[in-house]
Amino acid sequence: MLKYRLLYNVLVCVLKRVSPLRIRKKKWAQPELDACPYYVAEPERYRGGWSAFFGNDRPIELEIGCGKCTFIAQKALQHPDTNFIAVDIKSDMLGVGRRNIERLFSESGRRIDNIALVTFNVEMIDRLLSDSDRIRAMYINFCNPWPRKKHNKRRLTYPRKLMLYRSFLTDDAVICFKTDDDELFCDSIRYFRESGYTVSHVTYDLHHSDIEDNIMTEHEQMFSTEGIPIKYLEATPAAR
Repeated sequence: MLKYRLLYNVLVCVLKRVSPLRIRKKKWAQPELDACPYYVAEPERYRGGWSAFFGNDRPIELEIGCGKCTFIAQKALQHPDTNFIAVDIKSDMLGVGRRNIERLFSESGRRIDNIALVTFNVEMIDRLLSDSDRIRAMYINFCNPWPRKKHNKRRLTYPRKLMLYRSFLTDDAVICFKTDDDELFCDSIRYFRESGYTVSHVTYDLHHSDIEDNIMTEHEQMFSTEGIPIKYLEATPAAR
């Protein structure tokens, strides 16, 4: 009986760990996105010309795996003179994100004019952005840790992807990376260094560090409530 109880507890922990990464199908999501003026249905058309989409030459920052978009919405509200591209592979997730953006901007009394929502596979992100887009900052928040060795290459911080990112980041750009996963964090430090990035502001407990202006995501709030320390680092690519 004890064996089955232990097995049950392990299963509950596993399901709890992966469930935040999933989202149910939402029939309303794609129609609402299609009607949204800042949703980009054919984003590859703007490769090398995202300033044209925004209609100005303000600096551009990027979040990949943006999820429910509360992070990028708060960033955009705090920095009205910066444009933000939010990318996620799941349109259902972006549908929820769009509603969150609308709510947060409405509460602030601001018009949404510095966000672009994009459904896209990060594996092909070099088809979405080029060096002409000059991305000055990039955010990777609580991505899937893909713990099995054979799946490590799917990580958003895996060296092959880090090399792709360098193709559109400015030389002084910064990648801000947050995770709750110890193994992913340690591996990512090594990935960044092996890929020619300078790693700084490394902390294994973000909320008890001297790093300021942190914006908490839904995952971050959940993990913090569970007593899991949040890991954080910043990485800058080497000059080309």
